[in-house]
Amino acid sequence: MELGNFSVSLAVKDIKASAAFYEKLDFKQVGGNIEQQWVVLQNGSARIGLFQGMFDKNILTFNPGWNADKEPLADFQDVRDLQRSFKARGLTMAPEADETTQGPAFFQLTDPDGNTLLFDQHVPSPTR
Repeated sequence: MELGNFSVSLAVKDIKASAAFYEKLDFKQVGGNIEQQWVVLQNGSARIGLFQGMFDKNILTFNPGWNADKEPLADFQDVRDLQRSFKARGLTMAPEADETTQGPAFFQLTDPDGNTLLFDQHVPSPTR
């Protein structure tokens, strides 16, 4: 099962200080807008999202339908299919993706230590 492009979304207190810190580690901004309190930084295949005032805690993010360069994939497992598979394994989503829809959608899981996993599909559903 392919979960999609992976990144870590960090809840930061001072986005400018955090961005400056990661830039010293040779991360480069590849998305977002620092004036809107969010940026996406990348170093090689490592991707970090910095978000000020948007989340209470850090989040592990998976984007079904995207490759590492945020390019849409022609064939991938739709977020609703992932959700159904996880439900069949006894996992509980909160919130859930609406399984009657197609296209962009998301759901979240929480691991045993309270870490949030976000499955966030931005692209249209693949043809089935």
